[in-house]
Parts: sequence; structure tokens; C-alpha cells
Amino acid sequence: MADSSDSVSIDMEALSLGGQEHHVETTYGPVCVAVCGDPDKPALITYPDIGLNYMFCFQGLLFCPEASSLLLHNFCIYHISPLGHELGAPMISVDAPLLSADDLADQIVEVLNFFGLGAVMCMGVTAGAYVLTLFAMKYRQRVLGLILVSPLCQAPSWSEWLCNKVMSNLLYYYGTCGVVKELLLKRYFSKEVRGNGQVPESDIVQECRRLLCERQSTNVWRFLEAINGRVDLSEGLRKLQCRTLIFIGENSAYHSEAVHMTTKLDRRYGALVEVQGSGSLVSEEQPQAMVIPMEYFLMGYGLYRPTQSVSPRSPLSPTRISPELLSPENMGLKLKPIKTRLAL
Repeated sequence: MADSSDSVSIDMEALSLGGQEHHVETTYGPVCVAVCGDPDKPALITYPDIGLNYMFCFQGLLFCPEASSLLLHNFCIYHISPLGHELGAPMISVDAPLLSADDLADQIVEVLNFFGLGAVMCMGVTAGAYVLTLFAMKYRQRVLGLILVSPLCQAPSWSEWLCNKVMSNLLYYYGTCGVVKELLLKRYFSKEVRGNGQVPESDIVQECRRLLCERQSTNVWRFLEAINGRVDLSEGLRKLQCRTLIFIGENSAYHSEAVHMTTKLDRRYGALVEVQGSGSLVSEEQPQAMVIPMEYFLMGYGLYRPTQSVSPRSPLSPTRISPELLSPENMGLKLKPIKTRLAL
């Protein structure tokens, strides 16, 4: 990795491995954190969705040259793998208590304290986005901004709760069986990449299917139980003072959830980007669509692409974000005004 020069040299092998892994002991059990980049730079923490870890949830984004140059030039990335989701994780003891989403949010504080981090930028996907949003609501001074992909913010609907309960029982009694894998793949991807009888699965779906086979099913079950017991955060969202950039695939099962969340945020601080032709896992399915909105979003913090002569160590200050940077005109063509979306 390069320092604060005008160009960034990326070690692709190190990037694919996510950097150096640390096992952090917390009140709620051990958690694996992979650190990638220069620790002197501002911190960006990531949190994946159920059944995934950083190597799949964010690898597509970081393998996109424009995104990797933007993020790695400006941040040291701390990938948090929750509840035994890291590669090669052992099964969590049956005697270990089940954690709630609140516990997972509190665990993040202990991770930040372990690394001596102050306020951080956050990026999460679906369940991970919910945990990071809850963390931002509980510990406002520790969050500079939120980049959320297909986020959850409401309590589960009856249909989602029932589907999760079915998946939870299957995980507990039968492991990561075929039905569970199909339900998770449907959660992550659009039907276009999942394939059908005439069209084969895309490589990304095949790789994800293989990854799910390697997961400890009871560890996935624990994370699913925590998220299925989540509470509605809607009423507290307007009190969030950090900038929030939300990405949602137009074919995501959580599309209405993301639109609802955006309407509950203070309009001065929130923006919604709808990514055409994508499911929930935009960071893997359509990572290039995230680059321009993120670039404008980070400009408000004094952070730029390495082609511009601005130090990546510029201090992050939420007050430097101009609301105009989050307007549809400045965020790119894929951003649609919330009023228009609701009218539709």
C-alpha cells in the first residue's frame, strides 16, 4: 500500500486476504477483525450480511479499481466478521448465550477500543447495515458517516419473520442444506444472476454457494436469530446527525425497507441510490455503481481519489459535508429523489 502520494499501489494478494487478521476478545465473545491498509489513516469499519464475511461481501467492491483506489487511499479498513463468520471459524459452543442485535452493536465499541479508534466511517450490508445503524444511534460520537447497502431498519414483517424461522430451524437441525442455501442466495442476488433452467448460475452465485457450504451452520443460525429479533429503529433515525448514503438494488427484497429508512432520516443527511438490475448485495453484483456516489459523499469529508493532490490523512469532519453533495444532480444519474420514488 502506498502512503499519501498521488497514486496508490494495491497489493492484490493482500487485498484478497483482507490484510492481517486479529482475534479480539470482547464481553460478548471473540470476534475476528481483518485490518487492511495504513493504520494512520482514518478508519472505515465493515459489517457483512448473514452467512457472509468480508471476503465475499466487500471483495467485489474492493476489486473494482476505482472503488479500491478511493477507499484504500483514504482509509484503513477494519473488516468485522461477526459470530464465527470468518474463514475457517470453529463452531461456537452450544453453551454460549445467544446475542441480540444490541449486543452486536455494543461489541463494536469494544473492537474500536481495542484498536484505539475514535470516530469511524461505517459500511454494512443488510443485517450488517442494521447493526451499524443501531451502533450509530447508541454511540453517536463514534460514527462519522454510514454507507449502507440494502439496509434493514424495521422489525421483521410476518412473512420475513416466518421465512427466517423456517431457515433458522433448518440450520439448527439439518445444517446448511439445499433449501437454506437457496433462501440465502435469493436474499443476496437478483434472479438474473441466480439463473434458471435455461440460464446457468453466474460465477458469483456459484462462488457464494460454495462459501455457504463452508460455514458452520450453528454460527449462521446465531446471527440469524439476533437479526430476526430486531426492533424497529424508525423513530430514532431522524435523530441521527451523521451523513448516510444508502444503496439499494431495484430487485432487492428489501427495496421498500430502504425507501422507508430514507424517508425517516433527516433529509439534510440522507441520500438513496437505486442500482438498476441488482439484488441486495450491490457491493458484489454491481460494485461499479457505488463508485461515483461514494466519491461525492466522501468529498464532503475532504477525501478524494488519489488522482487529486489532497492528502488522504485529511481529518474527517461531518460538518464539512455540504447538503448539495447529496442532491440527485450531484450524486449521479442512478440517484432518484425520494419524493419521486414514493409517488411511483
